[in-house]
Amino acid sequence: MTETLVQNEAVLEVISPDGARKYVRITQVPFLIGRGAETGNHLQLTDRRISRNCGAIVTEANRYYIEDRGQRRGLFVNGEKVESRVLNDGDVITFGLEDSYQLIFRSATGTSEEAIPQLLTRIDHMTSSESTGGGLRKLNMLLEATSLLHSQLPLDSVLAKMIDHAIAVTDADRGLLEEAVEGRPENMRVRLARRSGGQRLPPESMTPSKTAIQLAMKQQSAVITEDLAQAEMNLQAAASIVAQGLRAVVVIPLYASARASTDASSTDVRRGDFLGVLYLDSKRPTAFSKLDRQILDALAADAASILDNARLVERERERQRLEQEIGIARDIQQALLPKNLREYPHLAVSGVNFPCLSVGGDYYDVFPLDEKRTAFLLADVSGKGLGAALVTTMLQGALSGMSLGTDPARTLNHVNRFLCDHVEVGRYATMFFGILEENGKLEYINAGHPSPILLRKEAAEEAFTNGSFPVGLVPEAEFTTATLQLEPDDTLVLFSDGVTEAMDPDEELYGVGRLRAVLEGKRDLPLDEIQKTVLESVENFARGARQADDLTILVVRFRAVATGVTDTDVPASNAAASD
Repeated sequence: MTETLVQNEAVLEVISPDGARKYVRITQVPFLIGRGAETGNHLQLTDRRISRNCGAIVTEANRYYIEDRGQRRGLFVNGEKVESRVLNDGDVITFGLEDSYQLIFRSATGTSEEAIPQLLTRIDHMTSSESTGGGLRKLNMLLEATSLLHSQLPLDSVLAKMIDHAIAVTDADRGLLEEAVEGRPENMRVRLARRSGGQRLPPESMTPSKTAIQLAMKQQSAVITEDLAQAEMNLQAAASIVAQGLRAVVVIPLYASARASTDASSTDVRRGDFLGVLYLDSKRPTAFSKLDRQILDALAADAASILDNARLVERERERQRLEQEIGIARDIQQALLPKNLREYPHLAVSGVNFPCLSVGGDYYDVFPLDEKRTAFLLADVSGKGLGAALVTTMLQGALSGMSLGTDPARTLNHVNRFLCDHVEVGRYATMFFGILEENGKLEYINAGHPSPILLRKEAAEEAFTNGSFPVGLVPEAEFTTATLQLEPDDTLVLFSDGVTEAMDPDEELYGVGRLRAVLEGKRDLPLDEIQKTVLESVENFARGARQADDLTILVVRFRAVATGVTDTDVPASNAAASD
């Protein structure tokens, strides 16, 4: 079997079932993994449940791949069973066993651990000023710190260990981690403070050099001053440095993982978000070897990775929490809409609501006031999302009292003043509110809402253009009712602006004219067919364009009741008409 030497070296972190760790370099490919040595395995695992020919790491196009070569329970990468898969820095390889070995792939192209394979390669080339024992000790500290990235310890415990290792490597007196709140450099807070010996230090007792920190942030690179007596004057003269008698300071700015430029023609890589700084100081001058600086850089990268991951986890938790709350709000709002609209002797209704977001600002309802009168309404709250949904809930709560027989104009005047007093500026609702009696008399209030379309015979007309201000806009507004006599089979199509303001890909509006044209001659169709006709017309017009408004339709048809319609109310020829 021909083996190829690897140019860009990588490392496997091998975690035994008892928790012990070791690091194995991948120096040639294929790199064979399995039980025992008789099959030529480069990594030999002492677990009888692992096959002799288990897996191999190979390279292709400068990428490492793991291949399953006969593991009886399968080979897994990050919990997913694979036959062959490219390996990325930090991937965890397991063998289908809960209490067996774990292999963590460390690549030279990784971010937070990129110094590990380089240091392993250079371990035989340490400078003469670095004793082999000391170099190995420091390197081991780095590897221990890196392994914390994959531990289950609490976040602050991991960060504290990171600072302890940095203090030990630099022989500093103290160290702290300052975190940028919401990524803002001007808003920093001390996350943790430690002193030599692995002791906790009260954050308020440590005064880091703001001059050194600001210098590191300004130049976006580390400030490492081994002897402040030979430093620039601005550092020598810094008040906190002079007051505390400091002689050495290390400040390393921490950034999130680098991200590629969005410009396809550019090969530049920019830094990620600013996360904070790792700060160390000492009252003694010190001297850092090349290895010390490499280890310090790697520790800082690890700390940045931990902070970045913690930030992403927190964002994900916040997103999940918000989604859960929105889901609850959506369920509540949908529960407020009428379900299975009932049939009334003098009234047939059908309604549908499609919020453009998870929750919306449209609301419709139908409810009886007494045996001879039924109320119906459609409201459209300005804006979208949770704010609009809350206002719709307030509206429904206020209007639910109508079932007790309250005068509609008086109710809307009260609701208007309540919303003006309690809802943020700019939150208001347009509304069409109607009360239909069994004799066809329609008493209504149009509060700034588009006129419903009246389908009468073959015509489709806007018969309710008179109106007043939206509810919640003008505190002094006074609402009064108007009346219209309906004929049997007259049908009202109420809609929100999600219908008429629907846009096609060219941003042309659907408009009232199109709606009227679609509805002409449709009076005799069943209500759900009228509703379907409008929805299909809007959908065909939009041609898949994303919409910015909630869409709601409520269709109401007057049905004559023989005992409730007199000759003076409607023409005799229409008196017996019904659905």
